[in-house]
Amino acid sequence: MHRFVSAAGRAAGRVPTSCRGAGEEALRGAVGRPPRGARLPPEGTARWSSAAKASAVKINEKASREKILTLESMNPQVKAVEYAVRGPIVHKAGEIEKELRKGIKKPFTEVIKANIGDAQAMGQRPITFLRQVVALCTYPNLLDSPSFPEDAKKRARRILQGCGGNSLGAYTASQGINCIREDVASYIERRDGGVPADPDNIYLTTGASDGITSILKILVSGGGKSRTGVMIPIPQYPLYSAVISELDAIQVNYYLDEENCWSLDVNELRRSLNEAKAYCNPKVLCIINPGNPTGQVQSRKCIEDVIHFAWEEKLFLLADEVYQDNVYSEGCQFHSFKKILYEMGPEYSNNVELASFHSTSKGYMGECGYRGGYMEVLNLHPDIKGQLVKLLSVRLCPPVSGQAAMDIVVNPPVPGEESYSQFIKEKESVLNNLAKKAKLAEDMFNKVPGVKCNPLQGAMYAFPRIFIPSKAIEEAKAHKMAPDMFYCMKLLEETGICVVPGSGFGQREGTYHFRMTILPQVDKLKILLEKMKDFHIKFLEKYA
Repeated sequence: MHRFVSAAGRAAGRVPTSCRGAGEEALRGAVGRPPRGARLPPEGTARWSSAAKASAVKINEKASREKILTLESMNPQVKAVEYAVRGPIVHKAGEIEKELRKGIKKPFTEVIKANIGDAQAMGQRPITFLRQVVALCTYPNLLDSPSFPEDAKKRARRILQGCGGNSLGAYTASQGINCIREDVASYIERRDGGVPADPDNIYLTTGASDGITSILKILVSGGGKSRTGVMIPIPQYPLYSAVISELDAIQVNYYLDEENCWSLDVNELRRSLNEAKAYCNPKVLCIINPGNPTGQVQSRKCIEDVIHFAWEEKLFLLADEVYQDNVYSEGCQFHSFKKILYEMGPEYSNNVELASFHSTSKGYMGECGYRGGYMEVLNLHPDIKGQLVKLLSVRLCPPVSGQAAMDIVVNPPVPGEESYSQFIKEKESVLNNLAKKAKLAEDMFNKVPGVKCNPLQGAMYAFPRIFIPSKAIEEAKAHKMAPDMFYCMKLLEETGICVVPGSGFGQREGTYHFRMTILPQVDKLKILLEKMKDFHIKFLEKYA
């Protein structure tokens, strides 16, 4: 009866008399009167013996139930998700940073996070014009300021007129602000030499990742051998394997040809598809161009072959083109899948289903935090179009500041406008620096014994192949690590350099790699590459 005290009783300091009596009696009777100087709890407060306390603990133990959500009861598809770019090695890097802040001595003074393509975190300055327009949209009072150029104000006013209440803080249509989708369509037409683009086929997204995830959600169906298979390149960007796991789809690997600069061979696509038909229904083909993590830029002929293969095998094409501005090697050029599809004629352009993706995060902009992006989806069945809009409406709309940032990517200053000269200077500076750093990384890695790096034709990563001695492989197994994870952990612990092991992206059996961004500033990149060279030579000596 007196096991529990009402909340009102506790608040008033009242406890049932029998509890007070029993508690006081236990306190006095068990040990006689309290020693001199000892204080009894004030009147009106429960006085508990150790036996009473133990009883209360037991009651509380009985009252606390097992957790509903545990590793055993959670969604197994979520548990299967892995994302190497922010995986265990990044967690370890965070721990080391905390230790450095506490003054714990290391063989280095800072952690260099070369694991992710986050340009501004590596010191890249934002594009002035983009930030001006977003600032004006965010705080429209600045539209009266003489500090901002008129071409930035003109764009900001147009964006704000497309927002509810002329405010960036209002929800937008789920597909995105209409005038921005119009600007995206105009950009695609300019980029592709006049190939028409329909704003109704444009969907603004929360970065490219949101668009890729949404399209895969709507594509995956069936069970058993009819479950959707999704063909992805190996090495791949781990978003794809993560989403495939989350959706309980079937991952179908096709291998890029490392010996030929990570090229894509249609014969390999065919091998992969035919083998997969035995256990799933392959109906999606994902392409990353320029490649991540591999940096290759696909030729026009390669893209034509891929489109013909998708048409022949009735595959839905996903073209991840977020690095379309990042092309460095002479003789290489970005060709959009949409442009080549159109130029192959109506038999292809009216039938092949294609979703292509772009983002504010990469290119020369490096605006990762705004989470701006778009996808263009072609030849979608009218009924499916409605289903896609319904799916997108569940998340209401993409971040509106990200939509504004995307608008400036597709609608930058043009010759004759006030901001053009500064804009083009900043853009070319970023891209020229990236080209210089791509060559620097390639040359440096290829001077190191036991390291081989293909040309960095595009994107913003090096993905060198590394030789790992058998003794190191055995030690890695003893630590229950993949050999390249073991290598990257040692690199982090001894130099403070954080890179991602190739096993997180996929690689051919018996080969080992790591992915490293080339985004650090040139001086820091040179130091980083020298440290990696010294580490690798010592690693080979230790485990030879």
